[in-house]
Amino acid sequence: MNWIKVLPQEELPDGGRRVVEVGGRPVLLLHVRGQLYAMDSKCPHMGAPLEKGTVTQDGTLVCARHHSEFDLRTGEVKKWAPWPPGVGRVLGAISREKPLPVYPTRIDQGSIWVGTEDSG
Repeated sequence: MNWIKVLPQEELPDGGRRVVEVGGRPVLLLHVRGQLYAMDSKCPHMGAPLEKGTVTQDGTLVCARHHSEFDLRTGEVKKWAPWPPGVGRVLGAISREKPLPVYPTRIDQGSIWVGTEDSG
């Protein structure tokens, strides 16, 4: 695992979200009820930004544009483009259902770190 320091811990308070660069790609950091999560910042359905998505009580992130829903811990698809009614099936069929890539996080020495696969 290659750990990349992305920002000081105090810059992401509980309830906060921020897009940071990790290994050349934009990653969304979320601080939800005391837990840190990191994932690709674009929805794998049609590339909509996830920064404005809703976090549910069930621990999922819902894309604000097409309402695809992903598990915060695993990136597993819980719903694939179910909205708007009558059009959701068409939108969902535009792209194959894909999980949201997620990354491990840790706090060390007052900073937030995101892990990526070691390329070596």
